[in-house]
Amino acid sequence: MIEIENLTKRFGERTVLDDVSLSVGSGEILAVVGPSGAGKSTLSRCVSFLERPTSGTVRVDGQDFTRLDGAELVAARRRIGVIFQSAPLLRRRTVAQNVALPMEYLHATPESIDKRVTELLERVGLADRRDFYPAQLSGGQKQRVGIARALALGPANLLSDEATSGLDPATTRSILELLGHLRDEYGLSIILITHEMEVVREIADSVARLEGGRIVEHGRVEEVILDPASALAHELLPDRPAVPAPPDAEVWEVSYASRSVPLDWLTAVHTAPGLSGVRVDVLSASVESIRGVAVGRAVLALSPGAPSGFATYLTERGLHVRAAERAAEFAA
Repeated sequence: MIEIENLTKRFGERTVLDDVSLSVGSGEILAVVGPSGAGKSTLSRCVSFLERPTSGTVRVDGQDFTRLDGAELVAARRRIGVIFQSAPLLRRRTVAQNVALPMEYLHATPESIDKRVTELLERVGLADRRDFYPAQLSGGQKQRVGIARALALGPANLLSDEATSGLDPATTRSILELLGHLRDEYGLSIILITHEMEVVREIADSVARLEGGRIVEHGRVEEVILDPASALAHELLPDRPAVPAPPDAEVWEVSYASRSVPLDWLTAVHTAPGLSGVRVDVLSASVESIRGVAVGRAVLALSPGAPSGFATYLTERGLHVRAAERAAEFAA
């Protein structure tokens, strides 16, 4: 478990992190997102104590890192495995030797090292690459070696700093699946620093947005996406290109705001009392399942003079409705 309380980091007069508080429990994946310069990388370095915070607390499995120095801090940091954007592998060492490196620093026995390396390479799907060198590996395979090495000392916590950045979609999915399996198998607490919203939707349990060094939004992924007022929800489920609206149509944006929206909410319109004459054209739509909850957004064009009961019909079914602010953009 990782607990961050009132974390502040300054470089001279510049405040990069300002009173940040977050926590991630055992078996949970927290994604931290935000624009470039928001403080994500600094947060990563402070959590792993590559940088010491100016003030605030970082507790890992109940131990306050900010109270430790020297050998005590070095030993405590072994509880956090770090996966970097580009796995910094030693090019003159084989895959197995790269994974073994942290254990060699601790003077583990050759037998225990070989057993642990074999176990980890099997777990990340690289058992047949143990004698390969980094130059012989693909980007995704190098990242898997980095993950295996991060787990070499058996940490209960992982910090992934843009681990899928620059990888192709298929490789990204395979890395995310691996992280999910490792989380489930070892009960890991994982902090995922990322700018890829698809990664957040795919694997994160909760998400926090950093902006200007402060947390501006934080919550369970499915709760954030179901919040009509959330700016982060629009980033997680971006607007899709819409086809032109018919002339004189009323254009509405409809978003899921409940866990129990009926699957037939749109097709059932014409059977609802008083709404049989409403013409509804779908200009764009995106619906998907996240953690078993249906989420999505649609842009609808309604025939002129649509009855006011239509909006009521939608809101009663757990949908949020608003008139499109830029209806002219959807005009034919």
